[in-house]
This record gives sequence, C-alpha cells and structure tokens, in this order.
Amino acid sequence: MAGGKIAHLAELKNILQIPTPGGFSITSYAFMQFLEKAQLKKQISEILNNIEINKIDELNAASKKIQELILNSEIPREIEDSIKLAYENLCKKLNKKCMVSIRSSAIHEDSDFSFAGQYSSFLNVPEELILQSYKKVVASLFNPRAIFYYKTKGFFETEMVMAVGVLSMVNAKAAGVIYSKNPNNPESDHIIINAVKGLGKLVVDGTVIPETYIVSRSGEIIEKIPGKQNKMLICKEHGDIEEIPLPGSISQISLSDEQILELSKFAIKIEEYYKCPQDIEWAIDEQDNIFILQARPLKISPLKLVEQKLFKEKKVLPTPVEGYRVLLNKGITACKGVGYGKAFILTNEEQLNDFPEGHILVARHTNPKYVIVMNKASAIVTDVGSPTGHMASLSREYNVPTLINTEIATKIIKHGQEITVDATNCLIYEGKVEKLIEFFKEQKQPFKETLIYKTLEKVLKFIVPLYLVDPTSEDFKPENCKTFHDITRFCHEMVMHEMFTMWNQYEESEVHAVPLIADIPIGVLVLDIEGGLKEGIKKATPNDIYSIPLKAILKGMR
Repeated sequence: MAGGKIAHLAELKNILQIPTPGGFSITSYAFMQFLEKAQLKKQISEILNNIEINKIDELNAASKKIQELILNSEIPREIEDSIKLAYENLCKKLNKKCMVSIRSSAIHEDSDFSFAGQYSSFLNVPEELILQSYKKVVASLFNPRAIFYYKTKGFFETEMVMAVGVLSMVNAKAAGVIYSKNPNNPESDHIIINAVKGLGKLVVDGTVIPETYIVSRSGEIIEKIPGKQNKMLICKEHGDIEEIPLPGSISQISLSDEQILELSKFAIKIEEYYKCPQDIEWAIDEQDNIFILQARPLKISPLKLVEQKLFKEKKVLPTPVEGYRVLLNKGITACKGVGYGKAFILTNEEQLNDFPEGHILVARHTNPKYVIVMNKASAIVTDVGSPTGHMASLSREYNVPTLINTEIATKIIKHGQEITVDATNCLIYEGKVEKLIEFFKEQKQPFKETLIYKTLEKVLKFIVPLYLVDPTSEDFKPENCKTFHDITRFCHEMVMHEMFTMWNQYEESEVHAVPLIADIPIGVLVLDIEGGLKEGIKKATPNDIYSIPLKAILKGMR
C-alpha cells in the first residue's frame, strides 16, 4: 500500500523506535485512481508495449510522451483534498508549518530490487507545490532509466505502481549513507559510513568524494578518511535547495565520535531486524538530532563466490600482473571483477545513446543514469564518486566491475584505447591482460537478478521434484501428488495403462480395430470407442474419420 521505502520507515519508527522524519503516504491505491480517472492506463500501456529498450532514442521519446500525459492530467479532487488534510495534520503534530520532501516509494522499490536512483525525489518543498511535486514523482515511474530497469529485471508493466512519501524536511548540516557490511568483503565486521556537509544528495549522486568512517561491530572506530568536498547543498528559506561552493575542496571531519558510534548502532539494529545487510540513508539536523531517511537490502558483490573458490584451490595471481603497463593504480572498488574493452570517454549524458556493446564506460563522476548501458558495459571507471552511492548499488545489481575515485581516469585514458580494468585490485592496464581475465572469469548471469528468476526459485519446489516414482507402489495415488511433476507422472502412467489394457474390453465385442491408410510412415490401428469413425468399414482413410482430435493429429503428421 505504501511502497517499500515508506513501509520500512514506518517499521523503523514504530517498531524499532528509531528516529525518522514525520510524514504520510500517498498510497498505491491513490496512484491507481489517478491513472484510472485521468484515463491514462490504456495510453501508457500502448506506448510501453511498443518500446525496444535497447534503442535509447526510442526509450527517451516514449518516456517523454508518458510523463507529459501524467503532468498534464488533473489529480482527482478526493485525492487532492486527502493530501491537503494529511499535510495539515502533519503540521499540527509538529506544531509548525513545515517544508517537506516528496519521495518515491514504488512497489518493489527497496526490496530485492533496489531501483536505486531511478525515480525522482524533491527536497524542501513548500505546501503550495506538494501536488505538482507528487505528479512529478509519479511521472518519474516512467523515466527512461526506470523503464529500462523494470524491463531488464523481468517486471510486468502492471507491477509498476508508485506510492509516494511526504516527509517533514530535515535541514541537514551533515548527511550520508551507511553500509552495515562491506559489500566487497562481507566477512569482515566493518560498518562503512559515508558523510558530506549539508544534504546527502551529493553522496548518492556521486558528485563529490565523501568522508569515510570504518567502524567495527564491537564499537571501535577503525579509520577516519577525509573527503574532498568543493560544494554543499542547503535548504533555501522559501523552498527548494541550492548548491553553494566550499573553499578549496574542504577535507575535514564532519562527525563527532559519538555521532559515528550512534549511527553504527542504528545500522546494527536495523540489520538485525531485517536479517540481512542494509544500505541506510541518514541525516543530522542543526540541533544534532539524527534521523534515518531510508533502509533497504544491501547488494553484496557476486564475485565473492569466485574468490572463495580461488582461495580453496590456492590459486594466486601476482598483482600487478607482470609484463603489462599499468595506466592507473588508484581508486575504490564499487563492484569487484575484471572487464576488458575499448574505453568510451563520456563527456555528456547524450553520448550514452551511442554506447557500444562491450566497451568500458569512463566518466568524470558516478550517475544512476548509467544504468541504461550496464547490460552492455564490460566495466565502469569514474574520477569521482561514492561506493555507497546509487550507481554503485546498481553496478553490483547488474554485476558490472566498477572502479570509482580514480581522480584522473578521464585524463589518463584515451577514447577508444583498449584497457583491462581490475576493479578488485584497483588497477587499470593498457591492452588485454588475458591471464587476468581468465583468472577472474565468471559468467555474467543477468537473468538470475530478475524478478521472474527469483519467483521461479520460490515456486520450483512445487514443480520439479518427483515423489511418485514407482507405479506398482500402493502410494501411487492421485492424493499423494505433491508437485506438478507428480501429477504429470501419474497422468502419464494411467494413460499408458489405459491405452494397453482398454483392448481387453472389446475382445468379445463387435467393435474391432481397423487399419488406417493415410500416407504416413507408421502403421496405425484405430479402435472406435463411439462415433469417431465411419461405421461398417474394414479399412479407414482420413475421410472416414469424424474424431476432431484425430483429424488434427493426422493433419499435423501429413
């Protein structure tokens, strides 16, 4: 009803007593009513059904058309009135007129499928712009990268439903992301906290290098790594946000030890509640109050299984690999793995339309919009970015080796240059390093990360196992069928039994089998049980057959 993001916040607030912003949900039912009353469902469906997702121009055009339909439609009066009333009640609860953030909370978002950075959110929204911002968030359900994501993940169009969260705005002096485990080394007990000054959008967008804090689960601060932040985002007094410069790429520590440890405790508590590693967004306001803004499952690097296998087999490859020129030996791993191909230096987003299969995307900073080429990219390299950002989450989901924070990749690497990216050891080689590619060889299986695969995994136990294996057993009965395989096995056995014993019924009868002359390469005897064959014949031709199923079989055979 409320979508994953807002449902999770409600659980954190009401069950775990963890501080979250106050707010309310504009439900999935409201979304369905909006589309129904604006008569948009059929139009949207027709547009989506005709999209070829690998043709990016086509994807963009379809997206623009759908979003314009939504933005130009009227919100039903009853939904409009409900939103206004909910906002008034929120202000009463807070004892003040508040700015809000309008956040996507689509069905399936923040579940096994992150949809990280695929939908729009609007920060510091005044009361008079809530309805318009709501429509913009709903429209973002159909932006190009969101359409690409849902189609490549195996969702049906009817499952794309947008609930929206309206939350009191946290005017953050510091904000960021926590990983309750290191996604590239989940066996360690490390919690990773990234932070920036001001609003946390700069962390998830990957446009600055955030501060990093490594904390053990026992409560020890292991390391503090300053960031490089040349700008920050702040709330404007009358709504919206603005970017202001910071002097000389400021690189100092924003969080006190107490705040670092408090955040890590929240991370452990949330992980224990959901029973899996968590990707958590947080903010600290001007009064030093901590708020958790979002919690979702953390995607762990799939290459870990390959590394474990290599460790068991005691295989080791020297690093760097000898005999090859190293172009870069710095950066941070966002998704482990090795990729080879020609470098594609991205200077503007429009160039994504021309991204070739098997190339390596090299860009100035990370961006969740790159998702539309992740099924084609051999690897991704950026100068700037956060390992806790949206694009890093998507890289792990699509299993694309990704190396960020190289600082100078776009200056060192030339467009079209053949390179090998070792995102595991943070190295970029000139040319093709065959032994490295072979060493870390892993078949990409994008189908395993789709909804349909995960659904099949769950239902497979009701389909495939066979329990009725012995037709002579007393247990070979229909009531003992536990799976579809059992049902088909039972039916097949009964049919075969009937086929070879039914003749016995007709031994003393005037009904006899007659040969079929039908110009087919097998001999067929036809036993007419009742009304399927012309009477009184000693040989049957296709014209003598009245049985519709048998006529169909013969037609196919001939």
